[in-house]
Amino acid sequence: MKHKTLFKRVKSLAGKKLLILLFMVPVSQYIYAQGSETNQDQPLNVVQDMPTFHGNLIKYLADSLKYPETERKANISGTVYITFVVEKDGSVTEVKVLRGAPNGSGLDAEAVRVVSAMPKWKPGRQNGSPVRVQFNLPIHFELK
Repeated sequence: MKHKTLFKRVKSLAGKKLLILLFMVPVSQYIYAQGSETNQDQPLNVVQDMPTFHGNLIKYLADSLKYPETERKANISGTVYITFVVEKDGSVTEVKVLRGAPNGSGLDAEAVRVVSAMPKWKPGRQNGSPVRVQFNLPIHFELK
């Protein structure tokens, strides 16, 4: 019954204007949202040609990481999950801890230090142009 009442209201000229207005608001919000999502400065997660590290990334990490003394003495180990962006020029920026090692703030800091000091990568490309690409990297600390 409510639909019939609504239909009668829409028949009036004022109702038709209101109905058109109601349909245009969501469409304009959709168009606005689409425009804001295509910001070229946002890092991408997957691109046609992913960035590549010059050399061996695992060897670089093994050679560069220094086990923090506080965590070594407390026998703390764990995995630190780091996120970072490879820029259009291959530099590494926006290095942050996604999830740190339990009770291992020194491990977190060391992982951030080493990733921040990485040499430039070969940048990622999308449709032939260099783009920003976000990476997540787990770094495992284990005492032997």
